Amino acid sequence: GGDDGRVVATAADGRSSELAQAKGGGWIDALALHGDGSFAFASGRAIVARDAKGREKTLTAPTTGRGLAFAPKGYRLAVAHYNGVSLWYPNLETPPEFIEWKGSHLDVTWSPDGRFVVSTMQENALHGWRLQPDRGHMRMSGYPAKVRSLSWSSDGKWLATSGAEAAIVWPFDSKEGPTGKAPRECGVRPARVSQVAFHPKAPVLAIGYEDGCVLLVRFSDASELLVRPAVKGSAISALAWDPAGARLAFGCADGQAGLLTLPA
Repeated sequence: GGDDGRVVATAADGRSSELAQAKGGGWIDALALHGDGSFAFASGRAIVARDAKGREKTLTAPTTGRGLAFAPKGYRLAVAHYNGVSLWYPNLETPPEFIEWKGSHLDVTWSPDGRFVVSTMQENALHGWRLQPDRGHMRMSGYPAKVRSLSWSSDGKWLATSGAEAAIVWPFDSKEGPTGKAPRECGVRPARVSQVAFHPKAPVLAIGYEDGCVLLVRFSDASELLVRPAVKGSAISALAWDPAGARLAFGCADGQAGLLTLPA
């Protein structure tokens, strides 16, 4: 999604195809993908969800949709906007559930078990909602910068975040989440973390920094492996594992990119 209002899919061979276009020429503010091929995008207050069968539904959010995320199970979409998050079932006629917290919410994520929803906020903090087994709020603050990257561990017990000179990793291993608990700090360096990505199977966290460095940290003993040294003007802007966890891809602000293949 981009400023031209189009949602475009690009295949591994470089060929692109248009999937959708925002009405009225508005730009795409947010985009989310579902494992079954469904996708959703936000253009202003208009939230459009299209399922794997091509059925399209539209929701008008209270304010501009800033972040979108599909639930780990089922066809349900979280929409971050001003003063809270809307939880929407696109294929049901029922109105979305609104979970409130005052302020501007930017990005949003579900925990892998669907018990928690967490948003990043304008004021260098996270806010969380506990949905099960009972309802509650969680406040995660103290960041020197905005949090723009989030990643859950494969077991759902940890949430890694950017926004500081280390990856700040919050514990979600109890029903209360991180309430009253201090986070772990991984990969402390004299540069701010820009991207985080947990390994899809192992307790290993990939961390990208604004100075271009990429580091792997093993959770069991905090051991570190340098993947890419710092490169001036080449901040890490994207970081992702393949589904098997055998390869780590990274992209940089200056257009460079790389692929790390782990030994078998």
